[in-house]
Amino acid sequence: MKKTRFTEGQIVAAIKKQESGISTKEVCRELGISEATFYNWKAKYGGMEVSDVKRMKEMEAELSQYKKIVAELTFENRAMKGLIEKKL
Repeated sequence: MKKTRFTEGQIVAAIKKQESGISTKEVCRELGISEATFYNWKAKYGGMEVSDVKRMKEMEAELSQYKKIVAELTFENRAMKGLIEKKL
């Protein structure tokens, strides 16, 4: 995954600037990003506060851990079923 140069706090601040009335072009020029990047950020982080973004990141990390656990258990389950079938 590509590492961004901007923190979630900076992204949320940029969206808030645009919502307060500063033009999108001006905000993008200040940050050195394209308008497409800004609108991608707005789609992902629009309406959120910095604390919401941090919580979302934590939840994504937790979900990733759960997915790993499920994958490992599924693998073990299939391996055990394979051994049982061979013995029968």
